Amino acid sequence: MSNSFSRRQIIKTGFLAAIGSSLVQSSSASTLLNNAEDLVDKDSWSGFKVGIASYSFRKMSLEDTIKALQRLNLNYISIKDFHLSLNSSTAERKAAMEKLKAAGITPVSCGNITMQNDEKNVRQAFEYAKDCGMPTIVCSPHPESMPLLDKMVKEYNIKLAIHNHGPEDKRFPSPYDVMKAVKGFDERIGLCIDVGHTARAKVNPAEAIVKCKERLYDLHFKDISSTEPNGSTIEAGRGVLDLPAIVRSLQKIKYDNLVSIEFEGWENDPLPAVAETIGYTRALLATGKKKSR
Repeated sequence: MSNSFSRRQIIKTGFLAAIGSSLVQSSSASTLLNNAEDLVDKDSWSGFKVGIASYSFRKMSLEDTIKALQRLNLNYISIKDFHLSLNSSTAERKAAMEKLKAAGITPVSCGNITMQNDEKNVRQAFEYAKDCGMPTIVCSPHPESMPLLDKMVKEYNIKLAIHNHGPEDKRFPSPYDVMKAVKGFDERIGLCIDVGHTARAKVNPAEAIVKCKERLYDLHFKDISSTEPNGSTIEAGRGVLDLPAIVRSLQKIKYDNLVSIEFEGWENDPLPAVAETIGYTRALLATGKKKSR
């Protein structure tokens, strides 16, 4: 064991902050524990706006998703249409927003929403976000739709965060593909960096965060088992991503938009894996320490 904190210590500390668990202190972990305890009483996310990409809970109802966020002590959400259909009425949208508000949860974005180069199709997403009072739409638009998207962001004053989906994505594999496509268009057309898909596209997520900072409006935070095309989501700290470096990049650019924790596996029982990811992430923010293997 090195002098740095082990992954197990980080996770235990994260659970203290995330779900109020008690920890037995040791001399090697005392500083880490003290930091976490301070954060419980002060700013438990070190100034970051951390929430959940609700796709993580896609087999759960909105009501059960709200309960899960309350158990995890998260106050922000990016809504996927599993929990509020794009075809919902304005009244249904308002009712869903009231449920979230009553639970102390703020919807910051929606998506990922696939968009075609068709005004009716794109406008539906903007009306959805407008009705819900969400300032950002995470999306995968048609590459030829940029002039239309430019028109829409000006009309609605809602930001677009184009989501990259890795090597199998024929539209936007990496964040740099997004930045190339949006160049010259309204600055409200930006991107959502998915750190896992970015790494699978053989792009360094920590570097991309810094290089794309001017238009970075959302971020999907996760760990993955491999940077090969078949790499899949795994609990944070168990995979291959350099998550501390990613956190340092977010700190460096003073990122103030949503950090959406997303876990794509365990769809029938995601809560344990999501909780572990939250605990690890919270502790990374608390300590600023590199994880040890």
